[in-house]
Amino acid sequence: MYNSETTGFLRPHYLIFSTILKNTEMDKFSSEKRSQIMAKVKGKDTKPELVVRRLVSAMGYRYRRHRKDLPGKPDLAFIGRKKVVFVNGCFWHQHPNCKRAVRPTTNQSFWNGKLNRNIERDRQALADYARMGWEVLTIWQCEIKNLDDLQSRLADFLGPPPNHKSRSSTSH
Repeated sequence: MYNSETTGFLRPHYLIFSTILKNTEMDKFSSEKRSQIMAKVKGKDTKPELVVRRLVSAMGYRYRRHRKDLPGKPDLAFIGRKKVVFVNGCFWHQHPNCKRAVRPTTNQSFWNGKLNRNIERDRQALADYARMGWEVLTIWQCEIKNLDDLQSRLADFLGPPPNHKSRSSTSH
């Protein structure tokens, strides 16, 4: 085969057409349907986030949600412990080596820009927390399946839950 960039020869027509077909793959949904689907995507209170919040509450921890005064508005903030938890969607935050983090082949300039900005925003938030002396745990959407492992990771990260003495156990 001839390399058109180095030799100046044209590529065979079947290579040109295969390249064109790869770059113009059609979305399986119409643009109206795709717009409806994308409009339903939520930024907070997602199912993975709700799973993590319920688990953390059941473990006895108390937290604040989506603190606007903290970098990246973490999903869970443990202010007294100086720790935050982000529950990231594998696609939206491009979880490395995850099958859910495949970039769309249509409208690549839009998606690459959007996803790259998300990645950069995440990096900046991590750097800000490091400067502040806070610890960060990122939980990926695909890691939610195994609740025992998730509970163990959370307990290791957060440390012992606070001891709440019930009023009925105190002597009068």
